Amino acid sequence: MAKYQGGCLCGAVRYRTEAAPINERVCHCRLCQKALGAAFNARVLFRIDDVTIDGPVATVNSSPDLKRGFCPGCGTTIFSRRDSAGIIGITSGSLDDPSMFKPQMHIWTASKQPWVQLDDGLPQYEGAPPPN
Repeated sequence: MAKYQGGCLCGAVRYRTEAAPINERVCHCRLCQKALGAAFNARVLFRIDDVTIDGPVATVNSSPDLKRGFCPGCGTTIFSRRDSAGIIGITSGSLDDPSMFKPQMHIWTASKQPWVQLDDGLPQYEGAPPPN
């Protein structure tokens, strides 16, 4: 099984897991765009209990049920976490080896930036993905 690990730009926050991801997807919603300052959020989803995070992490609620975690020192966004569902989405750019990210779908494509061309053959959903 693949070992996922990574951290922030300054190295103060590190995470790791031996678990297999629940899924890997690219979110094009406006909340992710704003929170990451990018056109989309490519993330690897795990169960919260399967991920160990070390170091100082600040969080902000971007919606009532979603917390985003970032390094208070350098500002790197590390995760989005939905406690009610027990899941955490690790940002693919924070992985030590981002090439491990293997997207399975695009979600919230109704908010996709017009200059982003999706020609990878992956499923696309205008809103939320279907249940796992």
